[in-house]
Amino acid sequence: MSKKMAVVGAGAAGSYIGAFLTREGHDVTILDMWGEHVEMMRSEGLKVTGTQGPFEVPVKAHHFTDAMQLNEEFDIIFLAVKSYDTEWVAHFAKRLLKQDGVMVDNQNCMNDSLVASIVGFERAIGCVMSSITVGLWEPGLVNRGGAIGRDTGHDVFRVGELHGRITSRAEEIAEILSCIDGSRATSNIWGERWSKLVTNASSNPITAMTGLGSSGAAEISDARRLQIEISKECCQVGLAQNFDIEAIKGLPAEKWADADKGDVYEELDAKFLPDGSRGDWKSSMSQDVTKGRRTEIEFMNGFIAREGNRSGIPTPVNSAITSVVSEIDAGIRKPEEGNIREVLLRAGLS
Repeated sequence: MSKKMAVVGAGAAGSYIGAFLTREGHDVTILDMWGEHVEMMRSEGLKVTGTQGPFEVPVKAHHFTDAMQLNEEFDIIFLAVKSYDTEWVAHFAKRLLKQDGVMVDNQNCMNDSLVASIVGFERAIGCVMSSITVGLWEPGLVNRGGAIGRDTGHDVFRVGELHGRITSRAEEIAEILSCIDGSRATSNIWGERWSKLVTNASSNPITAMTGLGSSGAAEISDARRLQIEISKECCQVGLAQNFDIEAIKGLPAEKWADADKGDVYEELDAKFLPDGSRGDWKSSMSQDVTKGRRTEIEFMNGFIAREGNRSGIPTPVNSAITSVVSEIDAGIRKPEEGNIREVLLRAGLS
């Protein structure tokens, strides 16, 4: 309880983490760039609704513009910004990190090496957040969808050193996060990262480019086909680069890489069928599109396509869906169900 902590980036995930850690009694400061959200947190605290709510908690919140006036350093900084903000925010937050402190990367995508190159590899640690759905649709209010992980035996938080050894600080951070949901230290943060990348890349852009929720998209066979193809390509690339990829939806990466086999395809298709227990949720990328914000498509599917090219692995579906969502980002395409057909055409699958 004596360690000073900061959450840098109070989007859905950052606000969720900050609310729970504050409620638990930790000394937490929340920093964000959305002025209206910061002012709401300052005046009324954070409100949490959904599967682990409702509750309200007063929090310490600051805008990035006045963060340098804090005149304090932090033992633990949880980094929870969008991937495209990683570089400048890591440099910004580095000035607030104690010399013996640690920056915990709570982001999507494969940003750990970049963070470590900025703050120092000895001061960086990864944290994958698995199967958690949170949304921030209005200032000061964060909502959790889906099932509560710790009630089902699922560990949402997987904390790991970049060198792959389990350390006391990884275990300590996992213990800190356990007040939120299931949590553990891992010796395979890179395999956990790649598994999460497969999950995000196969689901986030589908809802983002169609405007549908997760259940609505699951009803469409061609949408599920895209999800399988994206997962296949991602696993093929990761395996070619010798990542020890953790299971995806309970199945090994090798099975996803063999999706072209008929019996395997049918088994994989079943994994994407509608699941009423999770609701008709919109992914973080879909939330960005709805808010008119830039998506992380280049850091998810675009990354897979670039790494596939580097490894000699064809990634036509990841390349195609990256181009379609990028057009939505640019305002020259609208999110609609017809974009599924467009991706299939661009990938040569129609």
